[in-house]
Amino acid sequence: MSTTGLQIPRGPQRIVCLTEEPTEILYRLGEGHRVVGISAYTVRPPEAPRDKPVVSAFIGGSVKKISALNPDLVIGFSDIQADLARDLIQANLPVLIFNQRSIQEIFEVIVNIGSLVGAGRKATALVSEYKERLDRVANLKTGLAVQPRVYFEEWDDPMICGIRWVSELVEIAGGMDVFRERSKGKLARDRFVDVEAVNQAQPDLILASWCGKPLDREALLKRAGLQNVPAIQNDRIAEIPSEIILQPGPACLTDGLDRLVDEIESVRRALQR
Repeated sequence: MSTTGLQIPRGPQRIVCLTEEPTEILYRLGEGHRVVGISAYTVRPPEAPRDKPVVSAFIGGSVKKISALNPDLVIGFSDIQADLARDLIQANLPVLIFNQRSIQEIFEVIVNIGSLVGAGRKATALVSEYKERLDRVANLKTGLAVQPRVYFEEWDDPMICGIRWVSELVEIAGGMDVFRERSKGKLARDRFVDVEAVNQAQPDLILASWCGKPLDREALLKRAGLQNVPAIQNDRIAEIPSEIILQPGPACLTDGLDRLVDEIESVRRALQR
Protein backbone atom coordinates (compact mmCIF):
# COMPACT_ATOMS: atom_id res chain seq x y z
CA MET A 1 0.00 0.00 0.00
CA SER A 2 1.29 3.46 -0.90
CA THR A 3 1.38 6.07 1.87
CA THR A 4 1.69 8.99 -0.54
CA GLY A 5 -1.79 10.33 0.22
CA LEU A 6 -1.46 10.21 4.00
CA GLN A 7 -1.22 13.57 5.80
CA ILE A 8 -0.54 14.86 9.26
CA PRO A 9 -3.96 15.74 10.75
CA ARG A 10 -4.70 19.45 11.24
CA GLY A 11 -7.77 18.90 13.37
CA PRO A 12 -11.36 19.27 12.18
CA GLN A 13 -11.79 22.02 9.58
CA ARG A 14 -15.59 21.98 9.20
CA ILE A 15 -17.38 21.88 12.54
CA VAL A 16 -21.11 21.93 13.19
CA CYS A 17 -22.04 23.09 16.70
CA LEU A 18 -25.42 21.90 17.97
CA THR A 19 -25.37 24.28 20.95
CA GLU A 20 -23.98 27.75 21.51
CA GLU A 21 -21.03 27.10 23.82
CA PRO A 22 -18.72 25.23 21.38
CA THR A 23 -19.33 28.01 18.86
CA GLU A 24 -18.38 30.69 21.36
CA ILE A 25 -15.38 28.70 22.55
CA LEU A 26 -14.06 28.32 19.00
CA TYR A 27 -14.52 32.02 18.28
CA ARG A 28 -12.78 32.94 21.54
CA LEU A 29 -9.86 30.80 20.45
CA GLY A 30 -9.67 32.55 17.08
CA GLU A 31 -10.98 29.44 15.32
CA GLY A 32 -14.43 30.65 14.32
CA HIS A 33 -13.64 30.05 10.67
CA ARG A 34 -13.92 26.32 11.34
CA VAL A 35 -17.60 26.61 12.31
CA VAL A 36 -19.90 25.84 9.36
CA GLY A 37 -23.24 25.32 11.12
CA ILE A 38 -24.86 26.45 14.37
CA SER A 39 -27.87 26.12 16.65
CA ALA A 40 -30.90 28.40 16.33
CA TYR A 41 -30.30 29.46 19.94
CA THR A 42 -26.84 30.83 19.23
CA VAL A 43 -26.52 34.53 20.03
CA ARG A 44 -22.86 34.63 21.07
CA PRO A 45 -20.73 35.85 19.50
CA PRO A 46 -23.09 38.12 17.51
CA GLU A 47 -21.29 37.49 14.23
CA ALA A 48 -22.02 33.76 14.38
CA PRO A 49 -25.80 33.94 13.76
CA ARG A 50 -25.14 36.57 11.13
CA ASP A 51 -22.58 34.53 9.19
CA LYS A 52 -23.34 30.85 9.83
CA PRO A 53 -26.33 28.71 8.72
CA VAL A 54 -28.70 27.36 11.38
CA VAL A 55 -29.02 23.58 11.25
CA SER A 56 -30.48 22.62 14.62
CA ALA A 57 -32.66 23.67 17.52
CA PHE A 58 -31.68 22.16 20.85
CA ILE A 59 -33.28 18.75 20.94
CA GLY A 60 -33.70 18.26 17.21
CA GLY A 61 -31.91 19.19 14.03
CA SER A 62 -31.83 18.59 10.31
CA VAL A 63 -29.63 15.64 9.44
CA LYS A 64 -30.01 16.61 5.79
CA LYS A 65 -28.81 20.18 6.34
CA ILE A 66 -25.95 19.07 8.57
CA SER A 67 -24.82 16.39 6.11
CA ALA A 68 -24.93 18.90 3.24
CA LEU A 69 -22.32 20.99 5.06
CA ASN A 70 -19.89 18.05 4.84
CA PRO A 71 -18.66 18.45 8.45
CA ASP A 72 -15.63 16.58 9.69
CA LEU A 73 -16.94 16.98 13.26
CA VAL A 74 -20.32 17.62 14.90
CA ILE A 75 -20.23 18.81 18.53
CA GLY A 76 -23.28 18.41 20.77
CA PHE A 77 -24.23 18.53 24.42
CA SER A 78 -25.76 16.11 26.90
CA ASP A 79 -28.21 13.23 26.90
CA ILE A 80 -30.92 15.58 25.64
CA GLN A 81 -29.30 15.46 22.20
CA ALA A 82 -28.84 11.69 22.26
CA ASP A 83 -31.47 11.01 19.59
CA LEU A 84 -30.05 13.63 17.25
CA ALA A 85 -26.54 12.29 17.84
CA ARG A 86 -27.74 8.77 16.99
CA ASP A 87 -29.30 9.97 13.74
CA LEU A 88 -26.12 11.80 12.76
CA ILE A 89 -23.97 8.77 13.53
CA GLN A 90 -26.28 6.62 11.41
CA ALA A 91 -25.69 9.14 8.63
CA ASN A 92 -21.97 8.33 8.97
CA LEU A 93 -21.00 11.66 10.50
CA PRO A 94 -18.36 12.02 13.25
CA VAL A 95 -20.09 13.17 16.43
CA LEU A 96 -18.67 14.33 19.77
CA ILE A 97 -21.05 14.81 22.69
CA PHE A 98 -19.89 16.62 25.81
CA ASN A 99 -21.82 16.38 29.06
CA GLN A 100 -20.37 19.09 31.30
CA ARG A 101 -22.31 19.80 34.48
CA SER A 102 -19.88 21.74 36.68
CA ILE A 103 -17.49 24.67 36.31
CA GLN A 104 -14.54 22.27 36.39
CA GLU A 105 -16.09 20.27 33.56
CA ILE A 106 -16.69 23.47 31.57
CA PHE A 107 -12.97 24.23 31.92
CA GLU A 108 -12.18 20.73 30.65
CA VAL A 109 -14.44 21.13 27.62
CA ILE A 110 -12.75 24.41 26.67
CA VAL A 111 -9.32 22.77 26.85
CA ASN A 112 -10.51 19.67 24.97
CA ILE A 113 -12.01 21.72 22.14
CA GLY A 114 -8.86 23.80 21.99
CA SER A 115 -6.75 20.64 21.71
CA LEU A 116 -8.94 19.31 18.89
CA VAL A 117 -8.23 22.36 16.74
CA GLY A 118 -4.57 22.79 17.62
CA ALA A 119 -5.19 25.68 20.01
CA GLY A 120 -4.42 23.90 23.27
CA ARG A 121 -2.21 26.66 24.67
CA LYS A 122 -4.77 29.34 23.88
CA ALA A 123 -7.46 27.24 25.53
CA THR A 124 -5.40 26.74 28.67
CA ALA A 125 -4.69 30.48 28.82
CA LEU A 126 -8.39 31.23 28.37
CA VAL A 127 -9.33 28.88 31.20
CA SER A 128 -6.70 30.53 33.40
CA GLU A 129 -8.33 33.91 32.75
CA TYR A 130 -11.74 32.56 33.69
CA LYS A 131 -10.40 30.91 36.84
CA GLU A 132 -8.68 34.13 37.94
CA ARG A 133 -11.94 35.99 37.37
CA LEU A 134 -13.92 33.51 39.44
CA ASP A 135 -11.28 33.62 42.16
CA ARG A 136 -11.48 37.42 42.36
CA VAL A 137 -15.25 37.38 42.75
CA ALA A 138 -15.18 34.53 45.26
CA ASN A 139 -12.53 36.30 47.37
CA LEU A 140 -14.64 39.46 47.49
CA LYS A 141 -17.66 37.47 48.70
CA THR A 142 -15.89 35.24 51.22
CA GLY A 143 -16.79 35.88 54.85
CA LEU A 144 -19.79 38.13 54.25
CA ALA A 145 -22.07 38.25 57.28
CA VAL A 146 -25.19 37.92 55.13
CA GLN A 147 -25.65 35.40 52.33
CA PRO A 148 -29.02 35.64 50.58
CA ARG A 149 -30.80 32.32 50.20
CA VAL A 150 -31.35 31.78 46.47
CA TYR A 151 -33.78 29.60 44.56
CA PHE A 152 -32.80 29.38 40.90
CA GLU A 153 -35.67 28.14 38.73
CA GLU A 154 -34.73 26.67 35.37
CA TRP A 155 -38.30 25.67 34.44
CA ASP A 156 -41.72 26.35 35.89
CA ASP A 157 -43.81 23.25 35.06
CA PRO A 158 -42.50 20.97 36.34
CA MET A 159 -40.45 23.13 38.66
CA ILE A 160 -36.75 22.48 38.06
CA CYS A 161 -33.98 24.02 40.14
CA GLY A 162 -30.63 25.16 38.78
CA ILE A 163 -28.04 22.80 37.33
CA ARG A 164 -24.69 22.33 39.06
CA TRP A 165 -22.66 25.03 37.30
CA VAL A 166 -25.42 27.55 38.07
CA SER A 167 -25.46 26.51 41.72
CA GLU A 168 -21.68 26.90 41.90
CA LEU A 169 -21.83 30.35 40.30
CA VAL A 170 -24.59 31.45 42.69
CA GLU A 171 -22.35 30.62 45.63
CA ILE A 172 -19.28 32.26 44.06
CA ALA A 173 -21.45 35.37 43.60
CA GLY A 174 -22.21 35.49 47.33
CA GLY A 175 -25.49 33.60 47.53
CA MET A 176 -26.55 30.34 49.14
CA ASP A 177 -28.24 27.94 46.75
CA VAL A 178 -31.14 26.43 48.70
CA PHE A 179 -31.07 23.35 46.44
CA ARG A 180 -27.33 22.88 46.27
CA GLU A 181 -27.47 19.10 46.68
CA ARG A 182 -30.20 18.64 44.09
CA SER A 183 -28.19 20.67 41.58
CA LYS A 184 -25.74 17.78 41.37
CA GLY A 185 -28.32 15.55 39.69
CA LYS A 186 -27.24 14.53 36.20
CA LEU A 187 -30.75 14.48 34.74
CA ALA A 188 -33.41 17.17 34.75
CA ARG A 189 -35.78 14.94 36.72
CA ASP A 190 -33.15 14.72 39.46
CA ARG A 191 -33.66 18.46 39.95
CA PHE A 192 -37.45 18.50 40.16
CA VAL A 193 -38.74 20.47 43.15
CA ASP A 194 -42.21 21.40 44.32
CA VAL A 195 -43.94 24.28 46.05
CA GLU A 196 -43.59 22.64 49.44
CA ALA A 197 -39.81 22.27 49.04
CA VAL A 198 -39.42 25.91 47.99
CA ASN A 199 -41.63 27.03 50.86
CA GLN A 200 -39.51 25.07 53.33
CA ALA A 201 -36.29 26.49 51.83
CA GLN A 202 -37.46 30.09 52.40
CA PRO A 203 -35.37 31.76 49.68
CA ASP A 204 -34.71 35.51 49.95
CA LEU A 205 -34.30 35.75 46.18
CA ILE A 206 -35.76 33.85 43.25
CA LEU A 207 -33.73 33.87 40.06
CA ALA A 208 -35.55 32.53 37.04
CA SER A 209 -34.24 31.48 33.65
CA TRP A 210 -36.92 29.52 31.89
CA CYS A 211 -35.01 27.96 29.03
CA GLY A 212 -36.63 29.00 25.77
CA LYS A 213 -39.40 31.25 27.10
CA PRO A 214 -39.65 34.51 29.06
CA LEU A 215 -40.40 34.64 32.76
CA ASP A 216 -44.08 35.18 33.62
CA ARG A 217 -43.46 37.33 36.66
CA GLU A 218 -47.08 37.75 37.68
CA ALA A 219 -47.74 34.02 37.49
CA LEU A 220 -44.73 33.36 39.70
CA LEU A 221 -45.80 35.96 42.25
CA LYS A 222 -49.27 34.39 42.41
CA ARG A 223 -48.14 30.76 42.43
CA ALA A 224 -50.17 28.92 45.03
CA GLY A 225 -48.29 27.87 48.14
CA LEU A 226 -45.46 30.39 47.88
CA GLN A 227 -47.07 33.34 49.66
CA ASN A 228 -44.98 32.83 52.82
CA VAL A 229 -41.68 32.79 50.92
CA PRO A 230 -39.60 35.94 51.64
CA ALA A 231 -38.68 36.36 47.95
CA ILE A 232 -42.37 36.45 47.04
CA GLN A 233 -43.40 38.67 49.95
CA ASN A 234 -40.71 41.22 49.09
CA ASP A 235 -41.00 40.89 45.29
CA ARG A 236 -37.38 39.85 44.97
CA ILE A 237 -37.58 38.04 41.66
CA ALA A 238 -35.12 38.53 38.81
CA GLU A 239 -34.87 36.99 35.37
CA ILE A 240 -31.46 35.91 34.09
CA PRO A 241 -31.34 35.52 30.28
CA SER A 242 -30.84 31.85 29.45
CA GLU A 243 -28.18 32.62 26.86
CA ILE A 244 -25.83 33.92 29.56
CA ILE A 245 -26.47 31.40 32.33
CA LEU A 246 -27.74 28.11 30.89
CA GLN A 247 -25.00 27.75 28.27
CA PRO A 248 -22.14 25.78 29.89
CA GLY A 249 -19.33 27.75 28.34
CA PRO A 250 -17.82 31.25 28.34
CA ALA A 251 -21.16 33.05 28.69
CA CYS A 252 -22.01 31.78 32.17
CA LEU A 253 -18.47 32.42 33.42
CA THR A 254 -18.56 36.07 32.33
CA ASP A 255 -21.85 37.88 31.74
CA GLY A 256 -23.83 35.26 33.64
CA LEU A 257 -21.67 35.58 36.74
CA ASP A 258 -21.77 39.39 36.55
CA ARG A 259 -25.56 39.33 36.48
CA LEU A 260 -25.70 36.95 39.44
CA VAL A 261 -23.37 39.22 41.43
CA ASP A 262 -25.58 42.25 40.74
CA GLU A 263 -28.84 40.54 41.71
CA ILE A 264 -27.48 38.81 44.81
CA GLU A 265 -25.61 41.88 46.05
CA SER A 266 -28.76 43.99 45.74
CA VAL A 267 -30.67 41.59 47.98
CA ARG A 268 -27.77 41.24 50.42
CA ARG A 269 -27.73 44.99 50.96
CA ALA A 270 -31.49 45.02 51.46
CA LEU A 271 -31.22 42.28 54.09
CA GLN A 272 -28.55 44.22 55.97
CA ARG A 273 -30.73 47.31 56.40
